[in-house]
Amino acid sequence: MYVAVKGGERAIDNAHGWLAEERRGDLSVPELGVAQIREQLALAVNRVMAEGSLYDPDLAALAIKQSRGDLIEAIFLIRAYRTTLPRFGGSLPVDTANMACDRRVSATFKDAPGGQVLGPTFDYTHRLLDFKLAADGDVPPATEAAALQGQTPHIMGFLDRENLIQPEPAGDDAPSDLTREPLEMPASRALRLQALTRADEGFTLGMAYSTQRGYARNHAFVAELRIGTVAVEMDIPELGFSIEIGEITLTECETVNQFQGSKTQPPQFTRGYGLVFGMTERKAISMALVDRALRWKELGEDDMGAPAQCEEFVLYHCDNIQATGFLEHIKLPHYVDFQSELELIRKLRRDAQSMMQEAAE
Repeated sequence: MYVAVKGGERAIDNAHGWLAEERRGDLSVPELGVAQIREQLALAVNRVMAEGSLYDPDLAALAIKQSRGDLIEAIFLIRAYRTTLPRFGGSLPVDTANMACDRRVSATFKDAPGGQVLGPTFDYTHRLLDFKLAADGDVPPATEAAALQGQTPHIMGFLDRENLIQPEPAGDDAPSDLTREPLEMPASRALRLQALTRADEGFTLGMAYSTQRGYARNHAFVAELRIGTVAVEMDIPELGFSIEIGEITLTECETVNQFQGSKTQPPQFTRGYGLVFGMTERKAISMALVDRALRWKELGEDDMGAPAQCEEFVLYHCDNIQATGFLEHIKLPHYVDFQSELELIRKLRRDAQSMMQEAAE
C-alpha cells in the first residue's frame, strides 16, 4: 500500500526545481541544444526511437535532453507521448531489398553480390581516447562513399535457391500490434519480434551472449547486416494505390545457424532475424540470436532449458519500461506494509524467545 506523506506536494515541487537546475548544470557552459543531440549523439537517439517505438529523431533528442541523458527515462517519455498521437492507419511492409545501404557487410560470403560497404563503424577503430575531441578540435571528415542504391539482393536468397536454408512461411495475416494489445502466450514469431525490437538493448545483448556461450543451440554466422534508408509507403483508399509518405533509417540483421535436422526437417541452415530503427547494429544482431533461440519448438528441436529459449522469461522481462516501473516503485512510501512486517517480526522473535526460555527451564 502506498501512503501520502505529509508535506509531500511541496517536497515534490522542490525536487522538480532542483532537477531542473541539475539538468541545466553550470550556467557558464553553453546549453546543449536538441539539434546538437540529434546530430552528434545519433546512436543514443536511435536507441530511444527503437525502444520507444516512435521514429522521430527530434522528439527522441528532446527526450534525451529532458532526461539528462538517462536513456530509459527518455524511452519512457517517448512511449508516453506516443500514446497521445492519432492513428491514421498502417503502412505497407518496407522493402529492405531496395534499401539505400550506408553499411552492408556479410560474414558468410566475401564476394557478396552488390559488394560490401563498411560504412560508418567502430569495428576497425582503436579504442583509444581522442583528446582532440576534448579540445573541440575538428576531426577531418573521411572521404564520403555513396550508399548502395537500387536493388541489393539479400544473401539469404542465394541459400534459398539451393534449399540449404529453412524456408519462411508466408505471412498473409496482419500480425497483432503489441503497442495496442497485451502480450499473450504462446506468442507468434511476429509478436516475439515486435517485443524484441522494443526490448532493452542490454537485456537482449545479455540473452544473445548467453546463447553463444552454450545456453541454447545457437552457433550463428551473420549472413548479412545492412543499415540504410527505406521508403515507407501507405495505401490511400481514395487514390486506389500506395504513395510514399517518407523515409526511415533501419538496421537489419539476418543470421545463419546450424541445424542438424529433426523428425520432420532435413539437415539445413536456419535463420534468425533482427530489424531495428536507426543505426542500431548491436541490438539487431542480439535480436537475431534471441529470435533463433526462441524458435526451438517450431523447428522440432529439444528444449535445452536455456534462459534464451524460454519465451515467457524473455518476453516478460525484456521491456525496460515495465522492468523500471516495477523496480523503482519499491522506493515509494510503503510505510504501512513495512510496519506490518515489522510487527510480525517482533511477534515471531518474542514467540521464539519464549520457546527458548521454556526449553531452558
